[in-house]
Amino acid sequence: MEIVIITGMSGAGKTACSDIFEDLGYYTLDNLPPSLLLNFIDLTAKSKKNITKIACVVDIRGGLFFDDLVKSVSHLRMHNIPTKVLYLDASDEILIRRYKEHRRPHPLSSTTGTISKGISEERKILEEVKEFSDDIIDTSNLTLGELRRKVTAILPYFNEENKLLISVVSFGFKKGILLDADLVFDVRFLPNPYYVNELKKLSGLNSSVKEYVFGFEETNIFLEKLVDMLEFLIPKYLKEGKMNLVIGIGCTGGKHRSVAISQALAEKLKESGEKVYVSHRDQKYW
Repeated sequence: MEIVIITGMSGAGKTACSDIFEDLGYYTLDNLPPSLLLNFIDLTAKSKKNITKIACVVDIRGGLFFDDLVKSVSHLRMHNIPTKVLYLDASDEILIRRYKEHRRPHPLSSTTGTISKGISEERKILEEVKEFSDDIIDTSNLTLGELRRKVTAILPYFNEENKLLISVVSFGFKKGILLDADLVFDVRFLPNPYYVNELKKLSGLNSSVKEYVFGFEETNIFLEKLVDMLEFLIPKYLKEGKMNLVIGIGCTGGKHRSVAISQALAEKLKESGEKVYVSHRDQKYW
């Protein structure tokens, strides 16, 4: 089991960081009291869900918890459970701006009176935790994509395993465009097997239809250029923090050309080491 404790200043981006860990396959939990951390880990270990990666947000909302946090983390490490404490910080100016933009009170403002005094008091309380942390990320000038890169940089596992989840989906324009697609490619410029009697009732999953579609030079050129473009785009999407990419391949009815090309595209991307799922939205209509 791998444990990450996300802590730090209120308004520094702990929720956004938790979302990043969730995208990376972690089971995430917000505002967990440190005194319950060991009990939670024990329950998780006994769960039938086979949870092996956990990210917990632990912050000032839990009260004066730091002795419990240090003891809990030390206990986990003593039992050889990899545990990392990630501390998020930001400048006072940025924190105040974020609270004003979101019109939310600082957790300590009810006792300190103002956001700035609450931030100052929180810094004092968090000094011990900050010193105890394994990694500190200052989010003052970071975009979400940059935050994600910094998070994955401190987790060597993800530097090796992190992949964009790609869904290649064929569809027919006459049934409506693919609404959740990030990229849509129209292959209606290719000759249509629908007008070939022996192919009309078959689908692009049939070898005869595939041979017909790829029997034209323009089909192979299109696929080559498409793969080349995606190989350029995929690392750019990852760099900006994108975790899922839906590629729509559309023809008239979603039965022949789009299906054959979607299958071929998925195979090409898998050969390049990408995580790819292929599906055919409109096959059910035939």
